[in-house]
Amino acid sequence: MYLIVIAWIYVVLMMSVAEANHSNGTLLGALVTFVLYGLAPVLLVVYLMGAPARGRTIKRREAETRAAHAAISQGSAASVEPDAGSHAPGGVEAVATDGSIAPVRKEP
Repeated sequence: MYLIVIAWIYVVLMMSVAEANHSNGTLLGALVTFVLYGLAPVLLVVYLMGAPARGRTIKRREAETRAAHAAISQGSAASVEPDAGSHAPGGVEAVATDGSIAPVRKEP
């Protein structure tokens, strides 16, 4: 597929050179010819032809992620269990006993 892309870019480049060297041609016309006949269609075709490969890559990554999550959930269920202790999370006691922070109260 890339051989066709390279050949088409070469053909369009030669068209642009011919446009620029023609007695009525301009460099702007050559640039427009190269972009509109060459780069835009080639980029579109390469993008569309690469869509199946991108889809396969996305599906493969999703399958790997699902397999990793399944291995984690089956292998070590104790590490995923929530904290069932009766104490508050760490750091809260230090904030509550700090004298520099004024307590928040309702106004009477």
